[in-house]
Amino acid sequence: MKSCCHSDSPEKEPEASTKEDPAIQRLPEINTIERAASGPSCCAPLKETKPSCCGGHHHHNHGTAVGTDAEPGQFICPMCPGVVSDEPGDCPKCGMPLEQVPPAVFGPTIYTCPMHPEIEQDHPGDCPKCGMPLEPKVVPNAGDEHARREIRDLSRKFWVGLALTLPVFLLAMLPMLPGLSLEAWIPKPVSKWIEFALATPVVFWVGGSFFAKAWRSLKGWNLNMFTLIALGVGSAYLYSVVAVLFPSWFPGAFRHHGQVELYFEAAAVITVLVLLGQLLEARARSRTGQAIQALLGLAAKSATRLTADGREEQVGIDRLQVGDRLRVRPGEKIPVDGTVVDGSSHVDESMITGEPVPVKRGAGDPVVGATINQTGAFIMTVGKVGGETLLAQIVQMVAKAQRSRAPIQKVADTVAAWFVPAVVAVAILTFAIWALWGPEPAMALGLVNAVAVLIIACPCALGLATPVSIMVGVGRAAREGILVRDAEAIETAEKIDTLIVDKTGTLTAGKPQVTAFEQAEGIEADRVLAVAAALESHSEHPLARAVVAFAASRGLALPATADFESTTGGGIAGTADGHAWKIGKQAFAGEQAPAGLAAAAATEQRQAKTIAWVARDGEAVAFFAISDPVKESTPAAVARLHELGVKVIMATGDNEQTARAVAGSLGIDEIHAGLSPADKIALVQELKAKGRRVAMAGDGINDAPALAAAHVGIAMGTGTDVAIESAHLTLVKGDLSGIARSFQASKAVMRNIRQNLFFAFLYNVAGIPIAAGVLYPLTGTLLSPMIAGAAMSLSSVSVISNALRLHRMKFDS
Repeated sequence: MKSCCHSDSPEKEPEASTKEDPAIQRLPEINTIERAASGPSCCAPLKETKPSCCGGHHHHNHGTAVGTDAEPGQFICPMCPGVVSDEPGDCPKCGMPLEQVPPAVFGPTIYTCPMHPEIEQDHPGDCPKCGMPLEPKVVPNAGDEHARREIRDLSRKFWVGLALTLPVFLLAMLPMLPGLSLEAWIPKPVSKWIEFALATPVVFWVGGSFFAKAWRSLKGWNLNMFTLIALGVGSAYLYSVVAVLFPSWFPGAFRHHGQVELYFEAAAVITVLVLLGQLLEARARSRTGQAIQALLGLAAKSATRLTADGREEQVGIDRLQVGDRLRVRPGEKIPVDGTVVDGSSHVDESMITGEPVPVKRGAGDPVVGATINQTGAFIMTVGKVGGETLLAQIVQMVAKAQRSRAPIQKVADTVAAWFVPAVVAVAILTFAIWALWGPEPAMALGLVNAVAVLIIACPCALGLATPVSIMVGVGRAAREGILVRDAEAIETAEKIDTLIVDKTGTLTAGKPQVTAFEQAEGIEADRVLAVAAALESHSEHPLARAVVAFAASRGLALPATADFESTTGGGIAGTADGHAWKIGKQAFAGEQAPAGLAAAAATEQRQAKTIAWVARDGEAVAFFAISDPVKESTPAAVARLHELGVKVIMATGDNEQTARAVAGSLGIDEIHAGLSPADKIALVQELKAKGRRVAMAGDGINDAPALAAAHVGIAMGTGTDVAIESAHLTLVKGDLSGIARSFQASKAVMRNIRQNLFFAFLYNVAGIPIAAGVLYPLTGTLLSPMIAGAAMSLSSVSVISNALRLHRMKFDS
């Protein structure tokens, strides 16, 4: 059932119609994988549907175009409700390209304020506290209509405002230049009416939203930068209007050479400059999620589903349900996350893991949506759909981090809380001082300087300093496979001096491999190996899989076996070739081993390798040496962490001998072996109590509690969902070198934020006294409100430009 809800948005959308919903209201407010590009004009069959029950309200729906009967995959007109097509083309009513209805991947979008996350609503709008545009809780799609329309609207207003402001500026400024006079062509009485006519639409149409935001800030007493903008622009404009309409009202103190000065050009120029800052900010926001948007654009749009009677049907991924059986052919994208149930293939998972070598996937193996199947074909069951898939979780994690605030943001928030009232007080004081002791026209100069104070003090840059850096930095880190849960993790990671790492799956590959196979004298190696692999093929133990893989690498044919038994904590047993076989610990398999074989096994054990004995008829005839190899990137990663001043501690549940062997080859600073999950938490808390800034890296369920307890928990993306959910940072590639890169990213983002705060404070602290006129006794010059507006906008441009440098952040390899 379609839901209808009254919008409580305090401000109407720019292009809303009085008859029908505007386009953004009629499209489902959901994050999409990517709208298909509109095709060329064609004669696709079109149909009109009845409008929904409550026009003019915001709607939400989980799979259809709201207000129409359109289904996901069909095309609708963003401007003309009721126009639906099965194919791309142009609207027969307005000629605009039709847009495809996206699948409901995440459900209704909730919009929130990055500065005030407690503010939430189900439709776009502005924050009632700070006036900043609300942002969706998921990363906005590259084809998001609201974002595109916002930029289009701001662009249109900017260029129209600029066109109207330029003649106002020239009419006001040219007479001030020596030798230039416009009186012969445009007399002063005519000029002031032209300025009035041109400045009015600039102030009220181009800058109308500023006054609406300022009014809301006053009603809720949430004074913000728009309060200052409205006061400054409004004061300059109203003063000038009264001067045009009722010049006789002004006493001599307001006159210069018998004329009351006008400040239409200041009001218009300030409005256009502030709008330019808003436009630059909107474009910056639209670019922050590009890394994830590109990833989402690679996702499959449809799947081949098998029906109960074995037939195949093509369906959109939004129609898939957990448990559905899908056929994946060679070269196709895997539609969603799931498990292979029949067949096998190699899958290119580079878009998720960054590894270029395709991974073999067979029955029982997991597959990830949007990765690419290679030459084989298989049938899979759907395990996760919609927002539960890995890609969707990555998107949600990045979006949450981009919206979140670092603790350093509290500095800006605290300053802004008292800054606005203080600036208003300074402006009033400036007016009073100039009115009482200033030169003629004292009252006019006092008003001009007070307006300049209000304008230059606008804390736009202060509000942008942290959020823009966080958004850009998080997006750049995501391109490196570093997923940030929240902004606080970025700030905390900068101060980390101790890193606790698990061994298996973090330092090592987490995939045991047979590194040596030794047999007793006179024993046929291939035959023993084939029998051992045949028996181990019945077991699901990781060591058993290592033996089977080792035999497969030699191309051995496995013999038939019987009487298979598995003993927990011991090993396995069975019969083959008329003999009784056992594989496992020495006490289980048999203690009678030739001296040479026992000596070789002892040598392997000293290298921290696990020994699996093979016994035939009670006599040990061979053994496997199995180890979990260290990841190739681990030694360089540990060395890089040491260069960053980070102490590396290994905390593992494995035995101490194995732990010391691995740690010794890597230069690990400290070892804690044989730890339980509770022991790991205790270690984290002990180090924190000593004043250390602790990060914990792991990939297993047993690591999850310690990940949550650390100042910064770092999960390997190759690990369990529980570990990832408990962590503050996730490394998609599961590579320890990503930890060093994440620390590097943290330092770069925090350095960028501090630079932004410096720029913001510098402009405000230096600008306010100059705007108030402190230089007038020395130089005889004053800061025009127009120049003050330019300086204020320049501060925002400086902050945004500085933050965008993070897009080019370089990482050590």
